[in-house]
Amino acid sequence: MESAIFSLGDNLSHPKTGELLTEADRHRQLIRYSVWASESGFDAVHIGEHHFNDYMLSSPPVVLSAIGERVPDLILSTAVTLVPTLDPVRAAEDYSTLDNLFPGRVEIVTGRGNFFSRSYPAFGLDVHDAREIFEEKLELLQILLDQQNVDWSGKFRPPLNDVTIRPRPTRDIPMWIGAGSKESALLAAKLGCRLMLPSVFGHPKMFVPIVEQYKEAWMQSGRNADDIVIGSCCHTFVGSDHADMRERFVPRYGHYWNFVEQLISDNTGGKVQMPFDLESFLAGPAVAGSAQECVDRMGELHELLGHDRQLFMFDLGGVSDNELEETVRRFGEEVLPHLPE
Repeated sequence: MESAIFSLGDNLSHPKTGELLTEADRHRQLIRYSVWASESGFDAVHIGEHHFNDYMLSSPPVVLSAIGERVPDLILSTAVTLVPTLDPVRAAEDYSTLDNLFPGRVEIVTGRGNFFSRSYPAFGLDVHDAREIFEEKLELLQILLDQQNVDWSGKFRPPLNDVTIRPRPTRDIPMWIGAGSKESALLAAKLGCRLMLPSVFGHPKMFVPIVEQYKEAWMQSGRNADDIVIGSCCHTFVGSDHADMRERFVPRYGHYWNFVEQLISDNTGGKVQMPFDLESFLAGPAVAGSAQECVDRMGELHELLGHDRQLFMFDLGGVSDNELEETVRRFGEEVLPHLPE
């Protein structure tokens, strides 16, 4: 199994010390985070994209470019590229440029971002059209990366006439679809995209049907079963023992999740409530505890999902540099060697 660190870029104060990084320092922390991950044996880094809130990462290709210069080996990917609120022409140029700077290392994880619907009107879009916009723009992004002299017309963007984006990609850039629904899983299979499960939003069991639907649709599309690639993500902390995790991680985790719940509630008019429940979370979207507990949890996740890459979010809730480096390096030394094959 491949391993990755990932970050959505929450910029929160530490719940105990009150320390709050500037946005500049938080961006620099992400680069150090990636260096520690590279030195600890991780395979990839995934960076998120959000707009207009305390998830302060809004420009993944810029951050990935800075990371790429510091680490020569990590796969450089997004945790999500919000395709609906981007111009596919500009996005194709950005990620093709990143691929030219770091050939063979770039990937794109695409998503709708409909949990954070306030960004849609800010970009002149109607969130009620989110799925239709996503499908149209995603297909155009694929076309622009794959083809030259593109003629295209659609509903949500002016037509293109004989357009070739430059620079050209050095290879076919792997593309994932973040899929928490049957519709998105079927779209991923239809377009030949990898499947990324948004498994930080629930117990892994709830994503098993999505995996099964994706695999079935993939095969029905006449594709090779060996080309199926599935990813999953989790919130992560490895301490010296279980008590250490509870003392240091749990306050930050609750602090982080209260922020997430409020953000989702604000963006859904209070229709979606996701209160923090520690024991449910430790059995669900979190991989946290002693090294052995983390190894055991990863075995459980892999048995359920049969996935190929796990994304680990270590940097949530206002974590300090010292604590972040410590847990990343401990995870690399004591957990990574024991991940499922």
